[in-house]
Amino acid sequence: MIASPLQLPAPKELRDLFHDVLAKDVALRPGPPFAVSDFYPASIASYVDDTLTVRAVVALDLPLSAFAGAAVALLPGASATSAIQLGAVSGALAEGVNEICSAMTSLFSSATSRPLRLYAAHVAGSPLPADARMRTQVLGRRQDVFVDVAGYGTGRLAVVLVP
Repeated sequence: MIASPLQLPAPKELRDLFHDVLAKDVALRPGPPFAVSDFYPASIASYVDDTLTVRAVVALDLPLSAFAGAAVALLPGASATSAIQLGAVSGALAEGVNEICSAMTSLFSSATSRPLRLYAAHVAGSPLPADARMRTQVLGRRQDVFVDVAGYGTGRLAVVLVP
């Protein structure tokens, strides 16, 4: 069987995944692409195929990393706000972000395509490899959305399929 090309997840799949992992109401709306930089930090997860070739990356900007990480860790919104002011997520918030990145692996598995697996996750505020940051800037096969986590706040998410 020949595997079909990797497809971007539907917005409903993204919403359902965040709802399931965070156990919170989540709303999505389309957003413009964002570029990860030293001035706009984000958490980045890289997903690889069986040949260890990066096929997809996911970026959660600092606010989404903090709000979603706090929701997973069952911490109050004030801890997320504090992390945003510090410009980095750490501790329980970072563990929450890693859990989200791991769960997002399911978005890249289907009966007709080769499954991807999480290769690396770098949380916002930690040093990012240049290649990971560069892959978030690819235009074309990508989906950018605002994610509003009920009771916490709004951040940005980018799902990028790497050519």
